[in-house]
Amino acid sequence: MESIQTILEGMQGQRHQLVEVLLDVQEGSGFISETAMQAISERLSVPLIEVYRVANFYKVMSLEPRGKHLITICMGTACHVRSASLLFGEVFSQLGIGQSHTTPDGLFTVERVNCLGACALGPVVVLDGVYFHHMTPAKLRKLIRSVKRAEKEVMADVYA
Repeated sequence: MESIQTILEGMQGQRHQLVEVLLDVQEGSGFISETAMQAISERLSVPLIEVYRVANFYKVMSLEPRGKHLITICMGTACHVRSASLLFGEVFSQLGIGQSHTTPDGLFTVERVNCLGACALGPVVVLDGVYFHHMTPAKLRKLIRSVKRAEKEVMADVYA
């Protein structure tokens, strides 16, 4: 994982590099911390509020640590009319996270998006970059259970 200082090396005053730097920080640490935003603001000579605005605008960037597995649920019109909202109830129930978006163990993060551009396949859920179409609460339950089982197997192998 690259440090923020390494990413910012040689970038003094290069405002046009803001998005690229934010993406590099996101990739390196999994999220963009307040400390990172302050360092970026100072090095690139961009007001802190602008760094925050850009980091907050793009869905690929997160201002909080994300879980190991990212579950994205589409709530665009086509998915919504096909009862995508039921998927949130299921995922929150399965993961026991209420309206929080990351499980306490850091295993899962759940995000809502307005459209994934796969309207004919809705409702759509994306798990770690893999699209699952025509999702139902039952299919989602099985998907989450399979990930949990796989994680338990990995942990069992590590401690065997």
